[in-house]
Amino acid sequence: MGRDTIADVITSIRNADMNKKGRVRIASTNITENIVKILLREGFIENVRKHRENNKYFLVSTQQPRRNRKGPYRTILKRISRPGLRVYSNYQRIPRILGGMGIVILSTSRGIMTDREARLEGIGGEVLCYIW
Repeated sequence: MGRDTIADVITSIRNADMNKKGRVRIASTNITENIVKILLREGFIENVRKHRENNKYFLVSTQQPRRNRKGPYRTILKRISRPGLRVYSNYQRIPRILGGMGIVILSTSRGIMTDREARLEGIGGEVLCYIW
C-alpha cells in the first residue's frame, strides 16, 4: 500500500503550526513541491529551501510567524480528496472557502493550482485540500 504524500505534507505543516515550530521538513516530490510553492505564494509559508541528506531530497520550510500565537488564529489545512475517496469538481462548482478568504488546492490537467487560477482558466479537477 502506498503512502499519501499530500496528507503527510498537510499533517506536518499543521503539527508544526500547533506546536509553534519554526521549521518543517517535508519529503520532496513533484506534488509536494507544487503544494509548498502555492503555500509560499499565498503567504502561509515564509521561506522554502531544498535540502539533500543521504541521497534523499527534503524541503525545509519556515512557518510564517503570527503576531498573537496564543489566540485562536491558526492556519487550518483540511484534506478533502484521499486515496479511498476521490473528490472531483468542475470549474463552476469549485467550493469557495470563507467567501473567498481561504483557498482550495486542485490537481488539474494543467498541474496543481488554486481555485482562483482554475476558475480563470475554466478547468476543474480533483479537490486536494482546503486552507484558511
